[in-house]
Amino acid sequence: MANAGLIVRGPSGELLMSTLFAFLHHLCAFTLVAALAVEFTLIRQELTVSIAQRMQVANRVLGAAAAALFIVGILRVLFFEKGYDYYLHSYALLAKITLFVVIGALSVIPTQEFLSWSASIEAGQAPVLDARRKRLVSTIIHGELAAIVVILLCAAVMARGGWV
Repeated sequence: MANAGLIVRGPSGELLMSTLFAFLHHLCAFTLVAALAVEFTLIRQELTVSIAQRMQVANRVLGAAAAALFIVGILRVLFFEKGYDYYLHSYALLAKITLFVVIGALSVIPTQEFLSWSASIEAGQAPVLDARRKRLVSTIIHGELAAIVVILLCAAVMARGGWV
């Protein structure tokens, strides 16, 4: 298997790369969940300049982790696991990807909110977040966390060869 030069030839090299990409996938996933947990905690607090800055940082980490998770996941499917043909028929994987995309689409709303705070933060003022907007952002963060639980269920099912 010489897929785009990504795999070191031979069984031990393939196993090494597969293990490395599994590790990277899990590292990205845990980073994403941690960043989302930080957002979940901070959105419940009174909005100050410091809290707003932390939320922006957490959101950047979340975005970077999500992008890396998606890329590493695609590479695992294409090059390091059971192969594209196997996963193409996996309803568990399709459910995972669908939920991931839905979470990504929904996360645009909190991201836009956090980015809109930049001028206030630079001026040393706490951003204004009205109750309706705060409820919306909080609800989306809660939904993202709930969707991650379902993604974990799909991952466990997929690891056992289910829903294929």
